[in-house]
Amino acid sequence: MLRYLKLYGYFLRFSFTKALEFRFDFTFRIFMDLAYHLSNIFIFKIIFSHTTNLAGWTEEQAIVFIASYILCDGLYMSFFANNCWWFPVFINKGELDYYLTRPVSPLFFLSLREFAANSFINLLFAIGIFTWAITNYSSPFSISQLLAYIFLIINGVVIYYILHMLFYLPVFWTQSPRGFEGLLYGLDSIMKYPDKIQNLLFRYLFTLLIPLNLIISFPAKLFFGEDVIYNGVLLASWTIVFWSFFLWIWSKALKQYSSASS
Repeated sequence: MLRYLKLYGYFLRFSFTKALEFRFDFTFRIFMDLAYHLSNIFIFKIIFSHTTNLAGWTEEQAIVFIASYILCDGLYMSFFANNCWWFPVFINKGELDYYLTRPVSPLFFLSLREFAANSFINLLFAIGIFTWAITNYSSPFSISQLLAYIFLIINGVVIYYILHMLFYLPVFWTQSPRGFEGLLYGLDSIMKYPDKIQNLLFRYLFTLLIPLNLIISFPAKLFFGEDVIYNGVLLASWTIVFWSFFLWIWSKALKQYSSASS
């Protein structure tokens, strides 16, 4: 474990050094992400200017929900996004060999080797927005409840990472440029809205098959005290199933890999 932490420290140092070499791009991305965060809040503000209730949630609950989404997005963009984007490129060019021959887990190396320094600045903004939303939430909650909620948001980030990887893994078989990435990007806006606004069919689809609802909606429902036992058991069990499925597909995919020396 210590070896992995030390290695990740090198990843961070390299990523910040590289990002600061292109300062205009670094600054532009910060403003772009901040504008994206604020636009998501304004959407809910506009909705609640016409109603006092959205799928049973008050404006305060909706703001906590969208702040949680912003935090999740900031975490994913900082830790995983760049690595996932390059993943199919390494497969198609045969550059995966370098990672498979390292004396560490190739999945660790491929998933975390590049940290998005510009997104980290926006992650700080996201933490600030989340803190503001929680501070203005008038319903009572305990510190342990809040810590559990933050843990579930981080769990949602991992689910989102797994989803991206699963949509990229078909590259091992198809040798297509990006796998099924376009399909996921067409669907991931689903997670920005409460699952209760979906009809029953789509709610099951985006909970059990493509579990976008498990990323933010289920953690938020648990934080708000909605069907805690049912939602908690479903979230925990399906996270374990989904992670196990991903590792199984990953092992199958590596057997299909044709290295540069093949």
